[in-house]
Amino acid sequence: MTSATENLVEISGVEFSYGSRKLLKGLSLRIPRGKLVAILGASGSGKSTLLRLIGGQAKPDRGTVKVAGQVVHELDTHELYTLRRKMGMMFQAGGLFTDMSVFENIAFPMREHTDLPESVLRRIVLMKLHAVGLRGTQALAPSELSGGMARRVALARAIAMDPMLAMYDEPFGGLDPISINVIANLIRQLNDSLGATSVVVSYDVSEAVKLVDHVYVIADGVVAGEGTPEEMLTSKDPYVYQFMHAQPDGPIAFHYPGRPIGEDLGVRGPVR
Repeated sequence: MTSATENLVEISGVEFSYGSRKLLKGLSLRIPRGKLVAILGASGSGKSTLLRLIGGQAKPDRGTVKVAGQVVHELDTHELYTLRRKMGMMFQAGGLFTDMSVFENIAFPMREHTDLPESVLRRIVLMKLHAVGLRGTQALAPSELSGGMARRVALARAIAMDPMLAMYDEPFGGLDPISINVIANLIRQLNDSLGATSVVVSYDVSEAVKLVDHVYVIADGVVAGEGTPEEMLTSKDPYVYQFMHAQPDGPIAFHYPGRPIGEDLGVRGPVR
């Protein structure tokens, strides 16, 4: 997609397993600097695991994961934490600290990793909350927020330290249409205004294709297709076409692999 010097993230031939279950089977992809990239795939395809590999929470069985030229799984603890300070993460369920106010949730990463004076920290927190339209919620607890508001606070925390790489794990899940549209627009605007590189992991095709520059579709542990949103929507590849157009029939099976149901139920003959 781009030359190596333009890529912030480079994933090459990555294999990863959970026990005997092989999830990634030689996956390779590149994420260019300054772009907003979507990684799409059915549930259980390894999208969130890919973010864990990029962040160093997991190590590949084979292959390499590079961020800003560094092989993530070869870094020592100090080097890894230094790299993570340049990353922002919006977790799948928001991940807000329930016993902290909205203000303290945003301030948390800065208190942990910087020595900023309180006056400067306060200004930054209020600016980040203002960017997501929630400056007036600073004193509230997470339990006092709606689902959409909590996601916006999580988004503000993810970009609190102006990361070079922002990662969003299922940012649209469980939200109403208005909240989805707000979150999508914020992700696009913040990526462009911060000059960051952003990765959106999602199974929500309709929303993802509206805001990203490039799309990867993962199926069966590898990249099934990549390209612009328009190229993916018009792809004739069976995996890509089925996923992008939500077709019930195709290579992506609904049932997780297992024995025939008749064997599990102890029934002879076909089960209808």
